[in-house]
Amino acid sequence: MTAKHCILIGAPLDSGKRRKGCLMGPDAYRTAGIARMIEELGHGVEDRGNVDPGAFAEDPDDRLHALDETVAWTRALTDAARRGAAEGFPIFMGGDHALSLGTVAGVAAHAVDAGRPLFLLWLDAHPDYHTPETTDSGNLHGTPVAYVTGRTGFAGFPPLEAAVPTGNICMIGLRSVDPAEREAIEATDMAVADMRSIDETGIAAPLRTFLERVAEADGMLHVSLDVDFLDPTIAPAVVTTVPGGATLREAHHAMELLHESGLVTSLDLVELNPFLDERGRTASLMVDLTASLLGRRVFDRPTRRSYS
Repeated sequence: MTAKHCILIGAPLDSGKRRKGCLMGPDAYRTAGIARMIEELGHGVEDRGNVDPGAFAEDPDDRLHALDETVAWTRALTDAARRGAAEGFPIFMGGDHALSLGTVAGVAAHAVDAGRPLFLLWLDAHPDYHTPETTDSGNLHGTPVAYVTGRTGFAGFPPLEAAVPTGNICMIGLRSVDPAEREAIEATDMAVADMRSIDETGIAAPLRTFLERVAEADGMLHVSLDVDFLDPTIAPAVVTTVPGGATLREAHHAMELLHESGLVTSLDLVELNPFLDERGRTASLMVDLTASLLGRRVFDRPTRRSYS
């Protein structure tokens, strides 16, 4: 296993939706022992603390929730992600999924600097392919994939230095898709594996196919892991619970395949709401999944968690 220099970057962003609690996510991951786990696996770890979004105006938009705050976070996280990707393996600890507006934009800009294409693996119950113009809820955590692929409607957001081609995106775990998103996705060349297809063919087949494409292109791979990718019976600490998500074994299998590929260059951990958790259960599970992505094998799994 090649040792990585893992850079922990907290993003206590809680502006992407109206129900609060995700701002506690970064500290929950720290409490669950993410740094210690990384060290035990033989990697280097550097915790850069939490990103500061800087000053932002009060939200004047009655339809879009916390627009100015989210724009400020996007700008700050784009800069932090670009720097982090140039210096190591950044792990962005959220925070709601609006953080990916900035993290993916930043790593995409770094990929251009490195002369390599960026690929995006979206592990989520939702595609988050709305624009500010199409969202009915006004919650901007449902817009990051639209933003990073260059869809219109993001007036006021930082101009993208590098858009991610839709053909470089794979979504796995979808099971809650709005009609407007479905129509827009079907007009693209994104790879999509919803839970129906996973039930029929398993999680490995679509993931392996996507990883082969990344490898052939010598691509960099950003993984965005939403808590609601998982079934809420094993990961209850999320506002947007959708039954029928990935099982414990499916999730670990996916992480193990990602590790074996050697292609992952950055990671989002998003939508953890510790206020809704059960004695840190979901935070610990997300740390466990990160361990699998970083090289913990099935036979190496401890009977008791030693880093909590």
